[in-house]
Amino acid sequence: MPHANISASAWILSHPLAFFMQIIRGFRANQGFLLAGAVAYYSLLSIVPLLMLVMVALSHVIDQNELLRMLGRYLEWLVPGNSASVLAEVAHFLEHRDVIGWLLLGTMLFFSSLAFTVLENAMCVIFIHRVAIRRRHFLVSAFLPYCYIVSLGVGILLVTLMAGTLQVMGQESVELLGHSWSLGGVSGVLLYLLGLGGEILVLSSIYLVMPVGRLSYSHALIGGVTAALLWEIARHVLVWYFSTLSQVNVVYGSMTATIVVMFSLEIAATLLLFGAQVISEYERVAKNQQNNGKDQPAEPWSTGRD
Repeated sequence: MPHANISASAWILSHPLAFFMQIIRGFRANQGFLLAGAVAYYSLLSIVPLLMLVMVALSHVIDQNELLRMLGRYLEWLVPGNSASVLAEVAHFLEHRDVIGWLLLGTMLFFSSLAFTVLENAMCVIFIHRVAIRRRHFLVSAFLPYCYIVSLGVGILLVTLMAGTLQVMGQESVELLGHSWSLGGVSGVLLYLLGLGGEILVLSSIYLVMPVGRLSYSHALIGGVTAALLWEIARHVLVWYFSTLSQVNVVYGSMTATIVVMFSLEIAATLLLFGAQVISEYERVAKNQQNNGKDQPAEPWSTGRD
């Protein structure tokens, strides 16, 4: 398999345009934009109850204000320029968290898991070649979203602790040869890199867990890096667009915040599934190179719509 991966990488490096067009054709054949719309819709339903659950759990370990500050920073990565509305709902809920009953908790758990369930189904479409070989037990699919919610909470806890350390470091300065240099700039760069690294790890973990079968770490990392870099470009464009050109508030009025968040999630979901398509096509090239060693792309995976 390592030899096949090297052959696949060599073929892709020598035929980058052909590989890119292969990804585009596969994404269109799998109706990637339609799948992304479904993932974005259920993510919109899931994001607030999911964050509420995680914040309530972590507020027993970390100061609530520190949690909200960190959440606001990293919500900007997910819904750039429009994190305030989501953060306000989470903060309001935390103030009244004593009203949580078993029924409300169950409802929040259900809605929190919707996005993961739909995402798993979308991954099954993109990785149809894996589903055709083996299927995941329904109990695994049922518990997978909740395991991921717990993992997400642990990840937020670790990132919050690390970010707090970097912020403290940013308040310090270094004395050298009679000159003083503040570490604030270094702290800011490290905070950005921490966020970017966390983003890549989260995306890679999704690609590692969601598709049926065992995916190699290198393949998951390829998809994670691809989706993260594309999202970095997209979120900066979104911030610029909504702050300079957009007239969405004129058209949608009081619904503006919801529409903008939905639009951001739609783009994020599209790039997430595009990263999965990159992995799928990479696997197809690797399999083709392993089977016949021909210097040409293989036929697309069968999607059942031929």
